[in-house]
Order: sequence, then C-alpha cells, then structure tokens
Amino acid sequence: MALGAGAYVLWGLFPLYWPLLKPAGAMEILAHRIMWSLLAVLVMLAVRKNWGWLRGLTVRKVGLLALAAVAITANWGTYIYAVNSGHTIEAALGYFINPLISVVFGVAVFRERLRVWQWIAVGLGAAAVVVLTADYGRLPWIALVLASSFGTYGLLKKLTDMPSAESLAVETAVLFVPALVFAAALAGRGDAAFGHHGAGQAVLMAAAGVVTAIPLMMFNGAATRLPMSTIGMLQYLAPLLQFLIGLLVQHEAMPASRWAGFLLVWLALVTLTWDGLRAGRRARSMDRGRAERRPEAAHEVV
Repeated sequence: MALGAGAYVLWGLFPLYWPLLKPAGAMEILAHRIMWSLLAVLVMLAVRKNWGWLRGLTVRKVGLLALAAVAITANWGTYIYAVNSGHTIEAALGYFINPLISVVFGVAVFRERLRVWQWIAVGLGAAAVVVLTADYGRLPWIALVLASSFGTYGLLKKLTDMPSAESLAVETAVLFVPALVFAAALAGRGDAAFGHHGAGQAVLMAAAGVVTAIPLMMFNGAATRLPMSTIGMLQYLAPLLQFLIGLLVQHEAMPASRWAGFLLVWLALVTLTWDGLRAGRRARSMDRGRAERRPEAAHEVV
C-alpha cells in the first residue's frame, strides 16, 4: 500500500518538477526525459540482473511497444507543455477522465458489455466535456489528448503483457535516436537550454530519468501485491494532487462553470468506482457459493 500510494503521490507532484527545468521548452525537456529514462531503466535492470526477458521479444511485441512509445511520447509531451504553460488543472482533468476512456476502449476493442451504471458514468463524463468546452470556449484538448494517449498506451501494454520496466526499456530505446537527434539539432542551432543555464538546471534535466523510473519501480512493487480494485482507488491520488497544485500553488482560474464540469467528472468517477466495487463483491460472493457447493456435489457423486 505504501509503495502504491508513494508512486501516485510522486506522479501527482510532477507539476512542481517540470517548471524547474525552464527555460527549456517542452520538446527539449521531453527529449531529455526519454534519453535519461532509458539510462535509468537500464541501470535498474542491470542491478536486478534481469536480461532474460530479451529472449522473449517477438516482432509483434516490439511493434506494439513501438506504438506504445508513440502514445507515451504524445502523453509526456502534452503533459509537460500543459504544466509549463499554466494548464495544470486541465492536465489533471485528463487523468480524472482516463478511467472513463478505458471503459470506452473496453467496449470498442474488447467488445465488453457495460452495466447500466457504467453507461451512466460515461454519460456524465461526456456531459462534463460539453460543459467544459463551453467554459474554455474550446474543446479541452489537453485533457482529451492526455486521457486518450494514456488510455491507448495502457491498451497496448495490455496486449504486449510485459512488466513495466522491461517494456519502458524497449519504448525509450525506440525513441532514443529521434530524441538524441532533436537535442543535438537544438544544440547545433544554439537554442538548447541544457548546459547553458548552470549546473543545477543541467542536473535537474538529467534527473528526469530517475524521476521517471522511481515511481515506476514503486508502482511495480505495489501492482504485484495489491488487488486491482485497490490500485484503481489509489490512481485518483495523482490527478487530485495535480488539481490542488494547479489551484492552490499555481493559482489557476476556476470559475463556477469549470467547477460544474469537474463536479460532473467526479460524480462519474464515484459512480464508476461504486459500480466496480459492487460488481467485485457480487463476483466474490458467487465464487464462494460455487466453492461451497462443490464438496456437496462431490459427496453426492460418491
């Protein structure tokens, strides 16, 4: 539980970290995050002496992970841009609605049948987007890109069925050369911030890899020990902290119409969570009932 809560708290505190890397732009920060993340995850795998997974890589898995790399690049880049341009609350909205996007993906990709309360939650989420579109005067594109890209990333990771650290190593390896070329081009034009704004800023840029790897390691430790229902509850810690940072630390505007949109989203999440817990209890009750009937059936056969 401590590992899981720690991972989501660290992810929730990211809006305090990325502004420290200014005057670097979002794309330069993204490029360095990719490069240093590859180094950090390789060190982590080397410490664990875990290289056997390389033999299990197939062309299909590498292809899926390459697509996942594109999705997470869009997610990371949009998030860094949002935080460093004063849209932290809209970024938090993206991670609040991500569970609703996952439900929609379940229907569209895996042909899952939604229960009535799940449909109600999705409807509330759609209504929230309409309200927030009216509030912003535009689609809340940052939130929608973050939610859809992370939902796509989760879907592709589900299809590859690989541990997070190992899959992140492949994803960042796929992205490493483009990131390096971009960073080198910036440096060649004299537009790079890295190395030109003091040692502290350079160290913080390089630390982006460790900042990415540490919560990932903590999450892996929690995911192997906790029920998925508990992980599902913990995931709201990150966007909640992001929202509070945007509101209380960065002092972003929250007019009444925006509060209305967020309240609809939160109502949708309460509905979705309540329905999931209720369905889980019902499934466990049915499993216990079947288990209790098995000895009686065996006795009758004897």
